[in-house]
Amino acid sequence: MAVQFKMVPKQNNLVSPPEVKFYPCCVSKGIVTLDDLAKVISSRCTISKADCYGVIIALSDAIGEALSDGKIVKVQNLGSFQLNLLGTAAEDIEALGKSNIKSAKIVYRPSIDLKKKINGITYKRIR
Repeated sequence: MAVQFKMVPKQNNLVSPPEVKFYPCCVSKGIVTLDDLAKVISSRCTISKADCYGVIIALSDAIGEALSDGKIVKVQNLGSFQLNLLGTAAEDIEALGKSNIKSAKIVYRPSIDLKKKINGITYKRIR
């Protein structure tokens, strides 16, 4: 199956005069839920849908706990998860503290195996 895309106009205000160019944008065919994933996984192995559901929830919890402990989480064939801090600068190293941290976000890096699985994608433009 082909991944559908549409053309989206974007204006570049950094040039004079501002110019509009068109860029491809992926069009979603829907959402796959945790329940859907559990059904697919259970159909491919010997464990039940409920067991798959529990494992996926437990994996999510374990990843969250490891990230909260400051660890990088590497899941073979899936990728790695790591925290990235967003904050403000300090004048010197002594002035830098917890108050400079505004938030944390999760950075996901897909594995090489997962990247290879999308190499053969075909694309179809929709109008």
